[in-house]
Amino acid sequence: MRVLVPVKRVVDYNVKIRVKNDGSGVELANVKMAMNPFDEIAVEEAVRLKEAAGATEVIAVSCGVVECLDTLRTAMAMGADRGILVETATGLEPLAVAKLLKALADKEQPQLIILGKQAIDDDSNQTGQMLAALLGWPQATFASKIVLEGSKVVVIREVDGGLETLSLTLPAVITTDLRLNAPRYVTLPNIMKAKKKPLDVTKPEDLGVDVTPRLKTLKVVEPAKRSSGIKVPDVATLVAKLRNEAKVI
Repeated sequence: MRVLVPVKRVVDYNVKIRVKNDGSGVELANVKMAMNPFDEIAVEEAVRLKEAAGATEVIAVSCGVVECLDTLRTAMAMGADRGILVETATGLEPLAVAKLLKALADKEQPQLIILGKQAIDDDSNQTGQMLAALLGWPQATFASKIVLEGSKVVVIREVDGGLETLSLTLPAVITTDLRLNAPRYVTLPNIMKAKKKPLDVTKPEDLGVDVTPRLKTLKVVEPAKRSSGIKVPDVATLVAKLRNEAKVI
């Protein structure tokens, strides 16, 4: 069984985000970049499926600038067998990424696609659902447990107030949640081995996909600074301030 795992290059989650002076976007120059944490979980789960003899090949895919090759190398150091970069300098929206992944899925014929439920830069939470719709495959989102059972995959997913168990017929699309697993530490020997694994580079036009943006960012601003709190002598004063100043009651 072949597993396709899309991975995204994002600003490292430990970095404090800064908005550009002209308000055109987020500052990326000289900023540490890393693999999206939810995608790390997806790679880890795919590798575990392979180690359990449930999968035969894990393919990591990334869409974006040439620097995404580093993200793919990280995925291969974690255990992916090969990587594919769809290189483009165009800012990609979720639908464009879903179309690129659909084209690659048609070409590679995976039985399972596992990807993070969302990226920590735009928090869109759309690509997995769009990809499943384009492919016409069953989907399970926010997975906290994945079990292969022959031609089916059983997914336990987190919902409001509890857990939901789904049984999907392969091929299928699954998006991962934080509690699915803990990604492994990438060791130096595996980093060296990853350099020898095959990595292909293609373009959106080679896949017949138009990635022209449909949205335009007008302005990016930082959130307003939180004002300092105050102490009140009694409940009556608190209620008065909530009603007259904050106007929330």
